[in-house]
Amino acid sequence: MMEMLWMIEPWHWLVLGFLLLIVEMFVPTFASLWFGAAAIIVAALAWLLPVSVSVQIIIWLLLSAIFLLAWFKFIKPLSVDRTKAGLGGSVIVGETGMIIVQPQPDRAGMVRFSVPIVGAAEWMCRTRGEQVAVGDRVVVTDIVGNELIVSSMTSKAAVNQNTHV
Repeated sequence: MMEMLWMIEPWHWLVLGFLLLIVEMFVPTFASLWFGAAAIIVAALAWLLPVSVSVQIIIWLLLSAIFLLAWFKFIKPLSVDRTKAGLGGSVIVGETGMIIVQPQPDRAGMVRFSVPIVGAAEWMCRTRGEQVAVGDRVVVTDIVGNELIVSSMTSKAAVNQNTHV
């Protein structure tokens, strides 16, 4: 039985690698992906170089650890979810967007954000008596029900300039 264990050939690594890649398709954790990639590299090395089975296993373990470390340290932080989905509505206050449907006194308008906020890129909005036009940049100042209360960016800048004078 032990003799069979030590008779690992390069194609065994290749099969293991592809099986782990297939497992990754059904269990999207990015864990088996790196073990599979390492196994495929070990298969290539075993075909090209006369490497003992124990060295192949050590190379596989080292490559797997390096790939996992690289994933968690460098690659995964680049894919931070900026949608803020699942967070409370208070995260919307202070966000800036652009008016795509002008709010009227009798009906709500629409504001679009460049990045989806709490799961949606477009939200119904109203102003507090202020006139805003389609294309104006606005900032969210409050939330009432499912509607955002927005204020023009230009009026905010004018207010800030007046307070600093």
